[in-house]
Amino acid sequence: MKPSAGAPHAVQATAAGVPDSQLAVQGTGIHKWFGHVHVLDDVCFEVANGEVVVIIGPSGSGKTTLLRCMNHLERIDRGRLLVNGHLIGYRENAKGELAEESEAEIARQRQEIGFVFQQFNLFPHLTAIENVALAPVRVRKTAKAQALAESRQLLARVGIEDKCDVYPRQLSGGQQQRVAIARALAMKPRLMLFDEPTSALDPEMVGEVLEVMRELAQDGMTMVVVSHEMGFARSVADRVIMMDQGRIIETGPPGEVLDEPSQERTRVFLSKVLH
Repeated sequence: MKPSAGAPHAVQATAAGVPDSQLAVQGTGIHKWFGHVHVLDDVCFEVANGEVVVIIGPSGSGKTTLLRCMNHLERIDRGRLLVNGHLIGYRENAKGELAEESEAEIARQRQEIGFVFQQFNLFPHLTAIENVALAPVRVRKTAKAQALAESRQLLARVGIEDKCDVYPRQLSGGQQQRVAIARALAMKPRLMLFDEPTSALDPEMVGEVLEVMRELAQDGMTMVVVSHEMGFARSVADRVIMMDQGRIIETGPPGEVLDEPSQERTRVFLSKVLH
C-alpha cells in the first residue's frame, strides 16, 4: 500500500459489521482540549464486546487521554462516548443536550470498567489480598470473607497466590502490576483498560504481565490497551489503532497495520519502535 501524501486525515476505527447492541465502546466526534492544545480531534471509534484493541502512537498523540475518557477520568469537550451502551459521565435531556452526571452515577458506571495504570497505585499499608478485596467490600458491599476468598482466587489467576499476605514494597514491579490487574478484575468489569501497563517495569518483568493479559484476552475479556509492546499487539490484538496529533490515522488487523501500513507517519513510528 502506498503512503498517503501530506498529513494523514482522521479515520473512523469502527468494529465492522457489529450491531450497536454488541458494542462495548462507541465514540463519535470526540474532541478534547487542554487549554489551547487540541488533544483529541474528531475521534470516532468502536470496540466490540470480546474484542482486544491496541492503541499505538508517539507520545503526545492522545492515546492515554482517549483511554481516560472511557471511564470519565477526563471529560470530553464535544462528541458522544458510550460505554456498555450508556453515555459515560453524561446524561441527555429531551433536547438532545448533554449534562454531566452526578458523581454517584459516574462512580456506579466505573464499577463496570477496570483500569490498570502505568504506576501500580497500590496501598502500601495493605497486603496484596487486602488491596484486591478493598473495592468489592467498600463499593459493592461484598461480605469481607467472600471478598477475601474471591481475591485469593484472582491472585491465583494472575500467578501470585503465594504473595497474598505480602506488602507491595516486598513485591517486584511485575508482581505489583499483577496485583493491580487482580484488583481491577475484583470489581467484575465488563471492560478492561490498560494504560501502558509494562512501561514502568524492568525488561525481564514485562513478559509475566503480558502473559496475564494474554490469558484475559483468551478468556474473552473486552480490552483496550495503550502499549508500545508490538509483539503483544501482533499476537493478541484483534485490531490496532494508530494515533497521531490527536487523531486516529490508521486502523486494521495487526498484520496489516504493523507490516503494511498505509500512512507514512505510521511507517516512521514503527521504524523507531520495532528496531
